[in-house]
Amino acid sequence: MVSASLTNTAADPTAARDATAAAIPPRRRPVLPAWLEIAKPRLIPLLLATTLGGMALAEEGWPASGTTIALTLLGGTLASGAAGILNCLWEQDLDGRMQRTSSRALPSGRLAQNAAFGLAISLTVASVLVLSLGVNPLAAGLSLLGLCSYVLLYTALLKPRTSQNIVIGGVAGAIPPLVGAAAVSGHLGLGGWWLFALVMVWTPAHFWALALLLRDDYRSVGIPMLPVVKGVRVTVKAINTYAWLTVTVSMLGMVVLPSGGLLYGLLVLPFNGRLLQQCRSLARSPEDPAAQKGLFRWSIFYLFGICLLLLLARSPQALDLQLGSLLTLLA
Repeated sequence: MVSASLTNTAADPTAARDATAAAIPPRRRPVLPAWLEIAKPRLIPLLLATTLGGMALAEEGWPASGTTIALTLLGGTLASGAAGILNCLWEQDLDGRMQRTSSRALPSGRLAQNAAFGLAISLTVASVLVLSLGVNPLAAGLSLLGLCSYVLLYTALLKPRTSQNIVIGGVAGAIPPLVGAAAVSGHLGLGGWWLFALVMVWTPAHFWALALLLRDDYRSVGIPMLPVVKGVRVTVKAINTYAWLTVTVSMLGMVVLPSGGLLYGLLVLPFNGRLLQQCRSLARSPEDPAAQKGLFRWSIFYLFGICLLLLLARSPQALDLQLGSLLTLLA
């Protein structure tokens, strides 16, 4: 019986994939209140991390005041929550048709549409007020632009129409660094635009790794994600291309950072090496859910790590360390 099962699994790639997926225990997620669930709180920390990264890249005013940091992060949290709710409202019919999402608050009826819409509007207004009055109008306008680009550009326009939806629609997730840079300096400098570009090229590889895992769900409701339209192998090649773009753009931080570029450049090397290693693992086993999950999870850690390195490289302690090293070399 065991040998027959192994033979069938080896002969059928789909069976192999399903068997591997079954062997990987799903993570237990905490049960959230319906109003909090639709705000997609698990997505918010990474958006706030890139906001902090953008703040660290400002040529002047870093470290920023605690009040500016707190209000910027609060405004970003409110805007991100509003965007998540509006996304859930727009896609509730799709969510109800997919097994993975059918139990969400809106399609399951645990939360009324009117209540969700009212919450989204309230959060949007609160975000604009917090950022415009507590930070500056540019930061508020950029945050609102990010919200609108996620809901209108990506969710409503691109996602149901093109397999390149995340390549273009990734602009929504790349705006928080601009919000952070604007919050500190009141304008957009080269550093903010660099981190914007880095998030843009990072997004496709990150998202397509997840789309590989969920391609059957997307296929069942007619969403043209790249793995559905072009297949697994084409998607894996595209992931590899964008991973290399991500590595290349990340190294430009050495010259973009107002200070601490050398320290950042040294510390980012292992992050880039691990990202490419995960891509090679996926290329060797493109149908393996473990490889797909591995890349997806590392890509999240990668972007968190980049933002942490930016904060470290711009810290006064890092500046003192680099000056001391330079004086040692000159002596």
